[in-house]
Amino acid sequence: MGEKTPDRLVQRNGYRERTWETRAGSVELRIPKLRKGSYFPFFLEPRRLAEKALTAVIQEAYVQGISTRSVDDLVKAMGMSGISKSQVSRLCEEIDGKVKAFLDRPIEGDWPYLWIDATYLKVREAGRIVSVAVIVAVGVNSDGRREVLGMDIGPSEAEPFWTDFLRKLTRRGLRGVKLVISDSHEGIKAAVAKVLHATWQRCRVHFMRNALAHASRQGRRVASAFIATAFAQDDAETARAQWRKVADQLRPKVQKLARLMDEAEADVLAYMTFPKDHRSKIHSTNPLERVNGEIKRRTEVVGIFPNEEAIVRLVGSILLEQNDEWAVQRARYMTLETIAPLSDDPIVSLPALAG
Repeated sequence: MGEKTPDRLVQRNGYRERTWETRAGSVELRIPKLRKGSYFPFFLEPRRLAEKALTAVIQEAYVQGISTRSVDDLVKAMGMSGISKSQVSRLCEEIDGKVKAFLDRPIEGDWPYLWIDATYLKVREAGRIVSVAVIVAVGVNSDGRREVLGMDIGPSEAEPFWTDFLRKLTRRGLRGVKLVISDSHEGIKAAVAKVLHATWQRCRVHFMRNALAHASRQGRRVASAFIATAFAQDDAETARAQWRKVADQLRPKVQKLARLMDEAEADVLAYMTFPKDHRSKIHSTNPLERVNGEIKRRTEVVGIFPNEEAIVRLVGSILLEQNDEWAVQRARYMTLETIAPLSDDPIVSLPALAG
């Protein structure tokens, strides 16, 4: 097996495991690792774009000599010994072109609902490790279809950063936004009013976490049930009335919670003025949670990114794949019949919602 002859051009150097999905089930394969060059069976599908991006980021960190021991172990486990800068460069160019085209594409049509959220990643910058905010925007158009509309990276979630991000989206064609859903952040709220002239919805789930922190451990369940009665109402007017009633009931014992409810009423209940069929999806940033969860899962493998370009490469690839998955789904995220009234109903028309 290991005989050396003039006809033998290269020798095997171990194996790497790979699962081959077939119609008959999963087949575990052992793909030979070569001392020179590489071998990949023609009958296996090439890696998905996000997997290629992850490989490229790990390789880039490894080549630049700034990888951690965990990244070194990953490189070896993936059979990527003997990586050259030219190999990394070619792989990065292939991915970067696709990601850039996706993130810079024109945005067409009206987008009544927009969800935006941020997650924090670590990156090396001028010899230091810093934390940067990676923001993602997802929208639903007038056909009821979901799309990833954009992403950006910044040092923090300050108002100028959010304003610049939303302006980039509008330059690409974003229009018709009536409601923006996000976590509580004054910078987002101000940017939404300034750039999109739309209503802002404070994520109901995040609000509840903040609110219940003011209650005692024993009283949280009761307080949560009280506040939930406002969300169970059929229209905005009765929801606001119930909200104030609950705040007044809580005020004698939990003054800080009642004061928080007074301040947040308009923002937390903004979604109640929209069609009832949409409310379960527009009251929080939950539609973005699965996307953010996948971003976290993939980026934790890298740990510390070598540069911001590597973040765009990997996160952009994940978002591109997610967008493709949504595009091929037969069922709309929201039905056309319930989306249509947004442009006609005077209660939820754009002028009435301007913040």
